[in-house]
Amino acid sequence: MTRERKKLSVGLVVSLVLPALLVGLFTLVRNRRAFLDVWVFGVLRPLEQTLGRLWSLFPLSGLELTVALFLGFQVIWLIRALVLLVRQREGKQFLRRLLVLAACWLWLWAAVDWLWNAAYGASTFSERSGLTAWPSTVEELATVTRLYAENAARLSSQVARDEEGHFAEDLKDCFRRGPGIYEALEEEFPCLQGPDLRCKPLLCSRLQSMLGFTGMYYPFTGEANVNIDAPACLVPATIGHEMAHQRLVASELECNFIGVAACTSCDDPVFQYSGYMMGLIHLCNALWPVDQDAWRQITADCFTPELATDWNDNNAYWDAMESPVEDVATGAYDSFLKGNDQELGMRSYGACVDLLVTYALDRMGPWAEEG
Repeated sequence: MTRERKKLSVGLVVSLVLPALLVGLFTLVRNRRAFLDVWVFGVLRPLEQTLGRLWSLFPLSGLELTVALFLGFQVIWLIRALVLLVRQREGKQFLRRLLVLAACWLWLWAAVDWLWNAAYGASTFSERSGLTAWPSTVEELATVTRLYAENAARLSSQVARDEEGHFAEDLKDCFRRGPGIYEALEEEFPCLQGPDLRCKPLLCSRLQSMLGFTGMYYPFTGEANVNIDAPACLVPATIGHEMAHQRLVASELECNFIGVAACTSCDDPVFQYSGYMMGLIHLCNALWPVDQDAWRQITADCFTPELATDWNDNNAYWDAMESPVEDVATGAYDSFLKGNDQELGMRSYGACVDLLVTYALDRMGPWAEEG
């Protein structure tokens, strides 16, 4: 074996062993809360914030760019390996090329563990903020659902609409104003303080919809990415949700709540409307199975034509997106959440209701007066 080939072999072994060791180390520490708190809030958070600031200088999404490059490299490398196998008929070289691909995926696995999955094991937003969610009665759930419906209805006429009454706010302007929506919530919950960075719209938003996603946080660049093919009335609330991930809140349950709370507590009526709309969807999903009559009464009493139009647009859009592809993607993400001790899996998207109800009941007086 030549010296160059020995160096190549040693380098390949190191490229396989080192990420495997990092994955193994993460497995050992993933349940050690004290260690992960130091890592996530002392090391990872400033790192992610720095990455976010750097990538905010580029208009395109680093998520789409790097994923395209990574997958493109994988495909080209594999095709080249197969072509060389046919031409040269050297099984060892083909195996070596496959191991290079395996090393890439191992490094990706290790990076996801240490740059994002670690956040699932650190202290939660509820623990750091002191906000404790309590199970609510059906009556309490119905009360808060009505409150959200009333506020959504009140604000539904304060947003721009087209001639047919559909939500028509300028989404580019919403992305521009997005960084300011956390100001009030950060005063209430200092643990949410972070850089006010713009979210980025995804070019491949329709693909995201086909997979059932409305946005995605990308820990390798610190960027919050938003699906702009989804119904526009909920894009501002999705911006709030993804910005919660930028503050190293991993739980989808908590990010749903934080995104709604950030929007409804800011002074921007477009974000307020979108936040109340998003919260109303979560509350409706919880109320409908336990008291359909209460929900029907709320819609009869509160829904304006504008709110009804946005509600129906949202339902029609996602009904049209249902497909086996979405089922597979949802199942895969459900497994990912459960693998990070999010025991409710995808159901955690609706479990934020307890936080919404608790938060609203604690502030019912001011909110009721505002509505």
